[in-house]
Amino acid sequence: MARERRNRRRRGGDEVKEAAPKAPAYIKRKIPYYEVLNEESLQIIENNAETILEEIGIVFGEDPEALEIFKQAGASIEGETVHFPRGMCREIIQKTAQREFTQHARNPERSVVIGGDNMVLVPAYGPPFVHDLDNGRRYATIEDFRNFIKLAYMSDNLHHSGGTICEPVDLPVNKRHYDMVYSHIKYSDKPFMGSVTHPMRAEDSVNMAKIVFGDEFVDQNCVLVNLINANSPMTFDATMLGALKVYARNNQACIVTPFIIAGAMSPVSAAGVAAQSFAEGLAGMTLIQLLRPGAPMIYGNFVSSMSMQSGAPTFGTPEAAQVMNIGGALARRLGVPFRSGGGFTASKLPDAQAGYEAANTLNATLNAGVNFALHTAGWLEGGLAMGYEKFVMDADQAGMVRVAAEGVDMSENGQAMDALREVGPGKHFLGCDHTQKNFKTAFYRSDMADNNSYEQWVEDGSTDQSQRANAKWKKMLADYELPPLDPAIDEALIAYMEEKKASFPDSNVA
Repeated sequence: MARERRNRRRRGGDEVKEAAPKAPAYIKRKIPYYEVLNEESLQIIENNAETILEEIGIVFGEDPEALEIFKQAGASIEGETVHFPRGMCREIIQKTAQREFTQHARNPERSVVIGGDNMVLVPAYGPPFVHDLDNGRRYATIEDFRNFIKLAYMSDNLHHSGGTICEPVDLPVNKRHYDMVYSHIKYSDKPFMGSVTHPMRAEDSVNMAKIVFGDEFVDQNCVLVNLINANSPMTFDATMLGALKVYARNNQACIVTPFIIAGAMSPVSAAGVAAQSFAEGLAGMTLIQLLRPGAPMIYGNFVSSMSMQSGAPTFGTPEAAQVMNIGGALARRLGVPFRSGGGFTASKLPDAQAGYEAANTLNATLNAGVNFALHTAGWLEGGLAMGYEKFVMDADQAGMVRVAAEGVDMSENGQAMDALREVGPGKHFLGCDHTQKNFKTAFYRSDMADNNSYEQWVEDGSTDQSQRANAKWKKMLADYELPPLDPAIDEALIAYMEEKKASFPDSNVA
């Protein structure tokens, strides 16, 4: 009965009324890419990556199955290290990989297309702490997790619900994934990410998605995107590989992302980081295509520079932007979607440092042609904290990214020759027909910036942007309304979680 209702809803039935989104489900890029390297230099990076794969190799730790799969495909194995013949990975990937794919949301109007000339902007991922101006820094809870899902759902400028939007440390480590996946389904109708911290948790994520979408639909379509980090340098661990194999075999997308702090987990040079990151990404993506040819996947690139004085990661730097830019070019040449970028900062507060560093990274994200921009909103303290004020400030900036990516309107209306003819020399355009028709949408209207006079600003309370953001997120949560969800699906999800949670004891061991 529940399956029948799900099928009718996907065919456009009216059993569950769903509100249409206020803004486009994702960004369709209409501007050129900016590239920092020419053809010759990109070929050098690709050749260096092939040398890493062939001569140095990639470790696939404690995973005999992965080693056997690579051996059968033509790689040579030394212990847990896989050496790939030159060109092997590229050939396998380009034979079956998708250049772009659709991730389906439970509200079909929220589905996103990942890859090609599209951009999907996604909240930050993974912080164990949260921060707001009222309570400062504290450990995240499941209530915080739900709050950020609600904020992402209400933001026109974020296209995705994300994944581990913050870590709910008030729940047992081995069971919190149930509540996280359920919260994404319950409190938002945008696409979301699955759990990757254990193969069993990946299986649970797939099973819960099947309750929502149906078994056959999940097998034939992407409904989950999942973050698989390489344990750089040049290593994949058993946990990540276990989750990768679950998702690949179930035709769900994996973002294969080397996690690199340059200077510690890679060389200090941009060209060296780019080659290592690409080699690691090629190896992981090859395994996906060997497991299930055609399974959707994304080449990920997470790079931070490092303070050579303190060893702390730094953000918003030009070197990291260079590596991101190179990664985007390499992904397009390979023919796969690209994940990188976001609103990064090392600042502990939503202050000027946070604004500058996040803006630097978001601009680099736009220029590099990132398709899936994880960490767009909320990132504080090098990813250790999710900021309430920072979240809504970043979401506002994400709207500017959309306008910039959509390019210049060269339609007849955009050329505005009728306005120029109507007004003529020496007059103003405030009252002309063109202005009256276009003034509501002519320029990006920030939710956060104060552009009033000094006197009006004083009258309004002399607030800075973080104070305005504090009021903004509180109002958003007060105004939040649940998106429709079929009660039968909701009941089935709760029953699944209760049964699974009861089947094993709580544990705080990862």
